Amino acid sequence: MADFDFALGEMADAIRDTTARFAADRIAPIAAKVDADDWFPREIWPEMGALGLHGITVDEADGGLGLGYLEHVVAQEEIARASASIGLSYGAHSNLCVNQIRRWATAEQKARYLPKLISGEHVGSLAMSEAGAGSDVVSMKLRAEKKGDRYVLNGTKFWITNATYADTLVVYAKTGEGSRGITTFIIEKDFKGFSIGQKIDKVGMRGSPTAELVFDDCEVPEENVMGPVGGGVGVLMSGLDYERTVLAGIQLGIMQACLDTVLPYVRDRKQFGQPIGAFQLMQAKVADMYVALNSARAYVYAVAKNCDAGRTTRFDAAGAILLASENAVKVANEAVQALGGAGYTKDWPVERYMRDAKLLDIGAGTNEIRRMLIGREVIGGVA
Repeated sequence: MADFDFALGEMADAIRDTTARFAADRIAPIAAKVDADDWFPREIWPEMGALGLHGITVDEADGGLGLGYLEHVVAQEEIARASASIGLSYGAHSNLCVNQIRRWATAEQKARYLPKLISGEHVGSLAMSEAGAGSDVVSMKLRAEKKGDRYVLNGTKFWITNATYADTLVVYAKTGEGSRGITTFIIEKDFKGFSIGQKIDKVGMRGSPTAELVFDDCEVPEENVMGPVGGGVGVLMSGLDYERTVLAGIQLGIMQACLDTVLPYVRDRKQFGQPIGAFQLMQAKVADMYVALNSARAYVYAVAKNCDAGRTTRFDAAGAILLASENAVKVANEAVQALGGAGYTKDWPVERYMRDAKLLDIGAGTNEIRRMLIGREVIGGVA
């Protein structure tokens, strides 16, 4: 089947080709083990770094490729096509951590942290959520108190992707009260008073480690404040549009992986003397899967292009991941159904796609929050 040409440009096509080859050679062969053993293959991080994948949106002067969110989405899609869990960890590293440092860090902070993150020598993470502060993230309780030339952090973060392997973490903490009382910090794993708490055993996205962070009188040098003191909400919110756009690429990859499995199966599997793909009900199912993928692609790619042009809107970034996440869940469910009994076994990967797809109905903002945001902003001011 020929792919629809979205005319993304030579650079995006080149990134897709490079990433797809790497994913097919190095990620796809280990994807089942990553899931079954809940294993994070740390050793491929430098290999991805050598291809430039960790620094796609970072300026060339800072060691990156100097490209845009469109190319980042394409790379995200191809990695997730091979393994959604590695794709999730990749997105948390390259976008949530690296891209925020690229956008907000001082020249000195960039020089200190970006080289090893971009090379893949170090793993990055971002910590917003807490056990009692998810959708209402501004209600976070992690407290940072200024003491001399450093801040002392006390509290916890929860649901943190890459936590157990992260060397560098972008962390939000309370330095005051209300939405103007949050500050962003760059945390190193060896800082005194910082540790990893409870590890979370997830239904899907296994192999993308998720855990609690514990700050027990954690000492952070003043020079590790990123962005303005008290301006953390601005840092946080400004990154959400890009986060949602790039992470939507994971769902595109999952849907493509579903078609990669279903199409050969329905051509080869025979019942009543003919391939099951010859039956109109099965053709309709495949048609719905194909349209769900490409409609989501069109929206996500368009939003990514607008991010690069500085024209993105918060409600469209939310809309793109909303469409992609819900379509991916439907497509993964249909992939299981198309394979029948085989689809409900561990012998085929579609059950993994189904488990993995559900995460982004919840993570990076639930679909309920996305709908609230979209509806509020589209309607505008109402009494």
